[in-house]
Amino acid sequence: MTDQPADLNAKFQKRIFSGIQPSGNLTLGNYLGALKRFVQKQDEGIETIYCLVDLHAITVWQDPEALRRQTREAAAAFIAAGIDPARSILFNQSQVSAHAEMGWLLNCVARMGWMNRMTQWKDKAGKNAEKQSLGLFAYPTLMAADILLYHATMVPVGEDQKQHVELTRDIAAKFNHDYKVDFFPSPAPLIEGAATRVMSLRDGSKKMSKSDPSDASRINMTDDADTIAKKFRKAVTDPEPLPETLEGLEGRAEARNLVNVYAALADISPEQVIAEFGGKGFGTFKPALADLAVSKLEPISTEMSRLMADPAEIDRILGVGAEKADAIAQPILAKTLDIMGMIRSR
Repeated sequence: MTDQPADLNAKFQKRIFSGIQPSGNLTLGNYLGALKRFVQKQDEGIETIYCLVDLHAITVWQDPEALRRQTREAAAAFIAAGIDPARSILFNQSQVSAHAEMGWLLNCVARMGWMNRMTQWKDKAGKNAEKQSLGLFAYPTLMAADILLYHATMVPVGEDQKQHVELTRDIAAKFNHDYKVDFFPSPAPLIEGAATRVMSLRDGSKKMSKSDPSDASRINMTDDADTIAKKFRKAVTDPEPLPETLEGLEGRAEARNLVNVYAALADISPEQVIAEFGGKGFGTFKPALADLAVSKLEPISTEMSRLMADPAEIDRILGVGAEKADAIAQPILAKTLDIMGMIRSR
């Protein structure tokens, strides 16, 4: 990866951009790894832009009606979790055409070798790479376009997306070098919190996923209080009590995951969780975790249901957000085209 000076972003306004694919039920992992942190960033006084990346979603086939429903559901989750459309820009990607345009421009900057090295491409394509869509291969370049289109300086992501932000930095650096400009910032990945990577409730070695065949493996943002509590009480654990120190969780993936989830929900450190529950069995800890999760998540799922009852209002909110996003994106796109030598009469 390209080394870049630490003060490269000094000339740019501090701005956060991040997005979530609207390709199915959001989970506790999405909440703790993304939504909860998005709300915190909104409250720090930094300009925040949050996007439902529906263009990314169609890199694999999506049922059109399901995609529309899932996009509205994801928007409802953002708002129910605390994103205020009056303070943050919230929109769906396809309403701002500059994303697709910038994606093509940056496709012409990125190198094939860079794309081939992307871990998620290898994981998703597997042995059937030639049968995958070109969009899936070029996904990281569109992600770079999403970020650079707003001159974002910070990108809250999970650990599994860090490589994509590093690629964005490389694309920005190559563009600036090739055209002898200092136009794009070098966005920094923000990876924070006790549970930035939430694992399956059935297998602590696997990430919690909305695509897991077992619904018991995850907490869905639409789950009601009884379902949330039941899933945590039945979460897979080992027979030993929680250790007296954090180091004692080594090799105990399921126990570590539940401790991290408790810490993230309670806004405390894993060390503080161990200080409270060390030496106690899961018969004590899991009910306490279930009660905490219900108190934090049930109000969100209830508010999501209320919002989903009025899809026209969700569409209105996304439309207003798209207008705000477009007002930022269009001048940056226009300058990019100008730098690259395109003639524009308007």
